Amino acid sequence: MAPGHYFWAIFYFACLCSASLANNAKVNFREKEKKILDQILGAGKYDARIRPSGINGTDGPAVVRVNIFVRSISKIDDVTMEYSVQLTFREQWLDERLKFDDIGGRLKYLTLTEANRVWMPDLFFSNEKEGHFHNIIMPNVYIRIFPYGSVLYSIRISLTLACPMNLKLYPLDRQVCSLRMASYGWTTADLVFLWKEGDPVQVVKNLHLPRFTLEKFLTDYCNSKTNTGEYSCLKVDLLFKREFSYYLIQIYIPCCMLVIVSWVSFWLDQGAVPARVSLGVTTLLTMATQTSGINASLPPVSYTKAIDVWTGVCLTFVFGALLEFALVNYASRSADRAADIQRENMKKKRREMEQVSLDAASDLLDTDSNATFAMKPLVRHPGDPMAMEKLRQCEVHMQPPKRPNCCRTWWSRFPTSPLKKVPCFGRGQCSRSKRIDVISRITFPLVFALFNLVYWSTYLFREEEED
Repeated sequence: MAPGHYFWAIFYFACLCSASLANNAKVNFREKEKKILDQILGAGKYDARIRPSGINGTDGPAVVRVNIFVRSISKIDDVTMEYSVQLTFREQWLDERLKFDDIGGRLKYLTLTEANRVWMPDLFFSNEKEGHFHNIIMPNVYIRIFPYGSVLYSIRISLTLACPMNLKLYPLDRQVCSLRMASYGWTTADLVFLWKEGDPVQVVKNLHLPRFTLEKFLTDYCNSKTNTGEYSCLKVDLLFKREFSYYLIQIYIPCCMLVIVSWVSFWLDQGAVPARVSLGVTTLLTMATQTSGINASLPPVSYTKAIDVWTGVCLTFVFGALLEFALVNYASRSADRAADIQRENMKKKRREMEQVSLDAASDLLDTDSNATFAMKPLVRHPGDPMAMEKLRQCEVHMQPPKRPNCCRTWWSRFPTSPLKKVPCFGRGQCSRSKRIDVISRITFPLVFALFNLVYWSTYLFREEEED
């Protein structure tokens, strides 16, 4: 055979060998994963019932590091005292029985979707009320096994967790809701949970809550001791601040408006009984309905909340405005009766004085048979009312001038005598009932303003103390 033929035969054989090796490399790479899984998880080679060894292959407890990613918080319920959260939960531990050859770095990790193939920590959420996995479209869970034996378990779950709340400062309160994770059967001698170093808890950036703001979160340990041993426990505390703007618009401002509307009754005429009664009853019923609606959205706790103090005082002011009109009406009727009695007495005295004057005139005109006039003494008797009135006027003029008093001068504009004609804001005669209205116009707003000052300073200061 010619030398050229040898050359082409060798070249063709080399090409066939290279193609065969390339095909075998591709096939062998996938088959290698299967072989590795069969080697480390085959029957009689790996027992998922046995926990991994401790650090550095010792007989100490297996260490499981945990981190979570909070995807969303759907609701925080004040009535049932619970909150719903969706999160990605991750656990990572070292199981030296799962070490394998990474084929020169070409196998980064092996992926499993069946959690029962390997040993799993028996972690549970101790304050869980409800929970479920996500299986759309496929189960949202995976297990990654790394060449050096590290196992990463990740799953997406939705939980409804209990959150005991202290509502004494509601709606100026802050609530701390916890997420507790503990081992159910393995004690700390066999299993220990630790937070992953660096960033154990992550929260989605665009987290939005309707009535709360997530201020911060804190991670901690909460190991518990029972009569069966000590169990490892992790917890994360989520600090929520209630958004006050919603309650300011929906509760505080409407209550203030109802209280102010009830004060309109003080400026209405005393004789407008239907208007004043309708205004008082309407505001009272509206305030009671507002209070009932607020309490319906809260649990029946045994202590007094900040919103209870506010609604209770506002309801008292509205009820006080209604009672004020009852007092005004009673005072007005009493004044009218007193005026009628005084008017009758004055008419009676006037008739008596007219009769006396007629008798005196008849005595002066009476003549005896000698045509002489009978003279009556000009000096009046001590009990004469006219003489007493003149004497009283003289005493008043003889008294020294007194220093004027501003309060008495303002108060004199509203005399208690219903018969004394004195201008009263251009409305004619005044009475004791009018004074009650005028006092209420000033007293009610001042007391309500003082209550607001004490209320806001007290509860805002207590809120800062809790912070």
